[in-house]
Amino acid sequence: MSYRISIDTGGTFTDAVVADASGILAIGKALTDPQRNFAGVQAAIADAAGHLGLDLRTLLAATDVFIYGTTRATNAIVTQRTARTAMLLTEGFPDILVYRQGGKLNAHQLNVDYPEPYVPRHLTFEIPERIDAEGNVVLALDEARVRTVLQAVAAENVEAVAVCLLWSIANPAHERRVGELVAELLPGVPCTLSHELNPVLREYPRASSTAIDASLKPLMQEQLRLLERNLAESGYTGDILVSASVGGVMHVEDMIERPIYLVKSGPAMAPIAGLSYASLESAGTNVVVVDTGGTTFDVSLVRDGQVSHTRETWLGEIYTGHLLGMGSVDIRSIGAGGGSIAWLDAGGLLRVGPQSAGARPGPACYGAGGQEPTVTDAAVMLGYLNPAHFLGGKMPLDVEAARRVIEPLAARLGKSNADTALAIVTVANENMIKAIQEITVKEGFNPADSILVAGGGAAGLNILPIARSLGMRQVLIPRTAGALSACGAHFSDIVREVSASRYATTGDFDFAAVNDVIAALDARLDAFAATLARRGLTDVTRSLAVEARYAGQIWELEVPLRGRRFDTADEVAALVDDFHAEHERVFAVRDPDNPIECIHWRARLSANLPRGAQAPDTRRRSSPLAARATRTAYFGLLQAEACAAQIHYGEDLRPGDRVSGPAIIEEPTTTLVIYPGATAVVTAYGHYLCELA
Repeated sequence: MSYRISIDTGGTFTDAVVADASGILAIGKALTDPQRNFAGVQAAIADAAGHLGLDLRTLLAATDVFIYGTTRATNAIVTQRTARTAMLLTEGFPDILVYRQGGKLNAHQLNVDYPEPYVPRHLTFEIPERIDAEGNVVLALDEARVRTVLQAVAAENVEAVAVCLLWSIANPAHERRVGELVAELLPGVPCTLSHELNPVLREYPRASSTAIDASLKPLMQEQLRLLERNLAESGYTGDILVSASVGGVMHVEDMIERPIYLVKSGPAMAPIAGLSYASLESAGTNVVVVDTGGTTFDVSLVRDGQVSHTRETWLGEIYTGHLLGMGSVDIRSIGAGGGSIAWLDAGGLLRVGPQSAGARPGPACYGAGGQEPTVTDAAVMLGYLNPAHFLGGKMPLDVEAARRVIEPLAARLGKSNADTALAIVTVANENMIKAIQEITVKEGFNPADSILVAGGGAAGLNILPIARSLGMRQVLIPRTAGALSACGAHFSDIVREVSASRYATTGDFDFAAVNDVIAALDARLDAFAATLARRGLTDVTRSLAVEARYAGQIWELEVPLRGRRFDTADEVAALVDDFHAEHERVFAVRDPDNPIECIHWRARLSANLPRGAQAPDTRRRSSPLAARATRTAYFGLLQAEACAAQIHYGEDLRPGDRVSGPAIIEEPTTTLVIYPGATAVVTAYGHYLCELA
């Protein structure tokens, strides 16, 4: 039998999902080891193998596809633990990363320090050269001075170099030569050239993505190569794929060259899984997908059957954080997960997150030394989690430890332990509701018009009151919700995205120039398709899009193209119609008399990976449904009132079973809390479709 394994290494847990031609078979879970990454991966795979009656080496030997996702790249950027990186910019323009895009969310907030640039100013070096917007050399590259600059770079003991010269997208000759000199004078130091990575028009997004990619190379290249070695030593001989921020997977060799695609690597798979599960259950094409882990709460959106993408992914707060600058799945993340810490601010108000207990020491109830109250500790106090059956009984919870860390907070608030725990969950709910509204309401989308697909180990604890607050009627919680992102990797395709900048206006369309750009993009995809064909992957699809704007506008919208070249005025008119429609959808305005400027062209190739199709569960109940037990739990909003909740184990439930709240369904990797007034129905595929009154 041939298996596929996908991994999602989060800040708290590492998930492993094993599938074969019939679909997903087993899920393994283990604590992430921040110091020894493969230790968590190995433990999670071994856990999944145990469910199949196999050992680790036997499972890996029978596996032909291994898909890896991780949050390590994102965490390294957020915690400023990337490589010491030098930034090389055109002479006279050293402050691109300092100025960013200007502005801040609150223009009148004067007590906020100006943010530091991604690369420190003292590690930014100026290169004597100049090319204009037409690609003409205005000032020739002074190689002698470049060598002097690179000697100064070497003296700073940098670990990576980023090169972003003005208008290298029009003529990359100078940037290429600087890259060659870096390789000559700084051997072994990885270097990223902006025109190769992200040939977009604006300097800040291009410079930012170049700096981020270079800064990640030493860390992530070492990790990926170590993963290859560790897997080989454990008996694995198949392909290694890596989850990418664009919503697909890439070969590990490609990811080693461009580790920026590892940012949001794991979370980018969640909407893929959400769309797949919603489609399986015929639940509609508009889906809000949430993934609640131990550290973060991630939200994404599927609109009209398409996963939402963006080129405005900020790591940190918008404008003051760092811009990824690359196209990626639109994911909004906040520090609100099972490990989020509850605390009181200077005014005595209860806050939850963004600080997290992480995997070490973790919530106090994990018994690993945690000393601060978390959402998971609150869930234990409220009776939502079974201390003896957490993770299927593999990780007993310490109830007394949870009580011990909540009691001081309760004393400061003047409330009981139960009321305090309920307040912690309620504040976490409000944070999560705001995150969902950011990607729905503020984008002109009514969440009540969609279904909510919830995943993550902590999703089932509080997702129903969150959905009710948003006016949503249905919540789908897959039985594999505890490893939603890892499951998404099984539903994803291999992707390659290439792009180029070339100005064209619909008022005087340059057919030849545009077709040349598209042909060049197609040629690059042809080369990639040839490598896939040698691996036996021939089922590929292509798409083409343009980033365009009305004349006089600052920002562009991405519009899919109907064909692969432009030969007639009618084809240009179709592009104009599609842009008007997209602009009206986003901004509720169209300007039919204004010509459209096409700025950036993007081509994408997707190669379908063979995957199993889940079959309906044909088992039916032969005897009345009975709960395993009852447990005292608290569901009140303003006053915690105890009630008896029926306890069901997922393994006992069959398609068609209906569980009405108050009740709790315990799965090996997640727990679903059915609040009073809600009902969960087991679908034909074994998932839980929750209906809210």
